[in-house]
Amino acid sequence: MASTKQIEELREILEVRKIQIESNIEDSKNNIAQLQNMDCKDDFDFAESSSDSFTSEVIAVQQSKELVEINSALKDIKDGKYGICDMCDELIALRRLKAKPFAKFCTTCREIFENKKR
Repeated sequence: MASTKQIEELREILEVRKIQIESNIEDSKNNIAQLQNMDCKDDFDFAESSSDSFTSEVIAVQQSKELVEINSALKDIKDGKYGICDMCDELIALRRLKAKPFAKFCTTCREIFENKKR
């Protein structure tokens, strides 16, 4: 099990990432709004604006999903349930949590989950 100090370090990583994602999402929203209000002079401008808008939206959606996972991990830390696999209730390896601090599954259960999704 991760020590209190290790969990605190992971919590800080999660908090920093949360702030970064919230800023990125806000920037994406502003960027999309600017692109939608852009005066397109020709088809090329319109295509470029549409492509940029689509890309910004896809990134914002993906980061919104990550933000949900981060908030869930922060709640688990607060509730004392952080680092416990949602599937098997075993401890998630510290090296996995360091690689993905909002991991919900141990490595074995993640593989099972991914295989079921296919």
